[in-house]
Amino acid sequence: MTSIKDVAAQAGVSVATVSRVLNSHPSVSPDARTRVLAAVDALGYRPNAVARSLRTDQTRTLGLVISDVLNPYFTELARFVEEEARALGYSVIIGNADERPELQDHHVRTLLDRRIDGLLVSPADGDSPLMAEVSRGGTPMVFVDRWMPGVDVPVVRADGRHAIRDLVAHLHALGHRRLAIIAGPAATTTGDERVEAFREALRAYELVLPEAYIGQGDFQADSGRRVTERFLALPEPPEVVFAADNLMALGALDAIRAAGLRVPQDIGLAAFDDIPWFVHTDPPITAIAQPTGELGRAAVRALVDMVEGRYPQSVTLPARLVVRRSCGEPDSDQRSNL
Repeated sequence: MTSIKDVAAQAGVSVATVSRVLNSHPSVSPDARTRVLAAVDALGYRPNAVARSLRTDQTRTLGLVISDVLNPYFTELARFVEEEARALGYSVIIGNADERPELQDHHVRTLLDRRIDGLLVSPADGDSPLMAEVSRGGTPMVFVDRWMPGVDVPVVRADGRHAIRDLVAHLHALGHRRLAIIAGPAATTTGDERVEAFREALRAYELVLPEAYIGQGDFQADSGRRVTERFLALPEPPEVVFAADNLMALGALDAIRAAGLRVPQDIGLAAFDDIPWFVHTDPPITAIAQPTGELGRAAVRALVDMVEGRYPQSVTLPARLVVRRSCGEPDSDQRSNL
C-alpha cells in the first residue's frame, strides 16, 4: 500500500507538509500543495481516515438528521448541507427521522457512536431529553429550520412571519375574507409559529381565525387531504386554504380536485415552503419561499465553527412571498414577487 512517506518522497517534501496539505492547513505554499496533490493522484494514495481520527480526535464527518427525506424542502436542504460541508473538507452522514421522534433519537445515537465531529438536527418533535443531553455533553450541535426551546445550541432558521403577513395582505387585497390554515404538528416550533403568525396577520384586518378553519396536520400529504375534505364539508367553506408546508398543500390540492372543484375558481390554495414543481401545477401555486440554500450553508458554517472551537450566533433569514395564480390572481401577477 502507498504510504504518506511515499507521497512525501514523490513530491519532494516532508511528511509533515503532506499532512498539512491533506488537512487543508493554510500554511502550505501553493507550489508545495500542487506537488503533493499531483503525487497523491499519481500514486493513488488514500489517507486512512480511521487512523487519522484516532490521532487527531476528529473524523472530519458531520451528522445530519432531517425530519423527512421525502419532503422536497428537506431534500434540497440536505443537498446544500452536503455541498457546503464538502467545500469545507467534511463528509456528511444523513439520517431520516420520518417525522418520528423515536427514529430521530435512534439516528442521533447512531451518529454519536460513529464519532462524528458535529451534529445538525431539524427536530421532529418539540421535546427530546436526548437533545438536551447531547448539548450538555459538549457535542457540537446546531438546529436547522426547527429548534427546541430550552436546548442551548445555535439555531439556523427562516422567519416566515413577515412573509405570512404579506400573504394575508395579498389575499385581503384580492377580496378573500374566509381564510383557513392546515397547521403542522403543534409539538414542532414551526407548526406552532406559523399558526400564530397567520392568526396575528388576520387580526391586522380585523379578521378572526375560527377553530373550524384550523386543521391539524402532520407535514404529510394525507393530513392535508383529510383536513381539506373537512373544510370543504363545512356549511361555509373557506375561500382560501393556506397549507403550512408543501406536502400538505399537495394533499389539499388532491382533495379539492377529488371534490370536483377548481383552483382558484372555487377555492384558493397557498403554501408554505415553495418548491420547484409548484410552477408546473395548474394553476401555479402561490407560496412562501424559504432561503433553503442559504440556510443549509449557514448551518454547516455554524457547526464547523463549533467543531473548531468557536461559538457562533444563531442565524435568522427572511422568507418571502412568491405570488402565482392559485388564489385568483390576475394573469399579469404570475410569478411576481413581493
